[in-house]
Amino acid sequence: MNIHEFQGKALLKKHNVSIQEGFVAETPDVAVAYARILKQLYGAEIFVIKAQIHAGGRGKGGGVRLAKSFEEVEKISKQMLGMQLVTPQTGAEGKKVRKLLIAQDVYYKGVSQPAEFYISILLNRDIGKNVFIYSPEGGMSIEEVSEKSPELIFSEEIDPNIGLQPFQTRKIAFNLGLSGDAFKNMQKFLQGIYETYMATDAQLLEINPALKTSDDKILAVDCKMTIDDDALFRQPELLKMRDIHEENPDEAEAGKHNLNFIKLEGNVGCMVNGAGLAMATMDIIKLSGGSPANFLDVGGGANAKTVEAGFRIILNDKNVKAILINIFGGIVRCDRVASGIVEAYKSIGQIDVPVIVRLQGTNAEEAVKIIDDSGLRVHSAATFSEAAKLITKTLNKI
Repeated sequence: MNIHEFQGKALLKKHNVSIQEGFVAETPDVAVAYARILKQLYGAEIFVIKAQIHAGGRGKGGGVRLAKSFEEVEKISKQMLGMQLVTPQTGAEGKKVRKLLIAQDVYYKGVSQPAEFYISILLNRDIGKNVFIYSPEGGMSIEEVSEKSPELIFSEEIDPNIGLQPFQTRKIAFNLGLSGDAFKNMQKFLQGIYETYMATDAQLLEINPALKTSDDKILAVDCKMTIDDDALFRQPELLKMRDIHEENPDEAEAGKHNLNFIKLEGNVGCMVNGAGLAMATMDIIKLSGGSPANFLDVGGGANAKTVEAGFRIILNDKNVKAILINIFGGIVRCDRVASGIVEAYKSIGQIDVPVIVRLQGTNAEEAVKIIDDSGLRVHSAATFSEAAKLITKTLNKI
């Protein structure tokens, strides 16, 4: 689960990490009110207005702007709220801006050449350790730094059983070229980042940039966090931070029905039980001349309700020209799944694309009879090769 910048910063602050202070606004009037508070509390003369969407590269799309007066805060807020922000990470469709972070400008006070750093922490599953990835070249894409100056990217492995050690924070601060108070403050900054990462069951915590101010303080100017979905059961407060508007609507709907769904770009929708079978199903679609439109795993308890939900989600994609349902009846009986398919088909009503069903396993023969006798536009197949031939035949008719 991704969270917004302002939410990530709040979590960092909770663990004593210094941040660029700001407030979240959903209307221009509230944005101006918060700008006045920033001036009162921090003496802010310039305000940073940052669109809150789950995507990077906001500045390149006009999602990060400066305002030098309250009037400009109001004007820019009116322009940004409701806009469809397109960045290198959103795709051409962009994301609608519903919230703005009104923040203090931490650069302008006597900083002619601010020092910016890239700092992130994530789990390296290959070695079973958390890893700090960091660079003195912050404020730009880490991919770009990796391509142009790979020698400026460093890493530090942390054993989760031991935790982050002082010698490691000293090493990181040294590699970032810091000294004096900035050196000490960076160590404290890193310790707070690690504590935040561990306490929130994060998969990724990225700060780009972390800023060294003119008085040697270290601030998180941006924050990107991804929380492990499988850990949300023990993070109820973090679950409240979920913003459904920022998620693919079909994927969000699938989550309500405990379906694992990922939208792809093809023309054949698939509904399968089991990740391995799903991968094999996508392979057979490609070999048959089609392209998978999605990954949809209904799990081991496929029934009429889950099948109907899967149907509706797949049919939301206008590119889908056929649907392949591939179920192995191990935990669940094939005849029950077949009855569920027929029931779901009738419940939805008119389905304008052909549906191919392969059911194999317990009571497979009974299942095929149920499908064939239904009188619906559903074609049954017993083997992979039969399903492949039906896909090819169907696509050739389009």
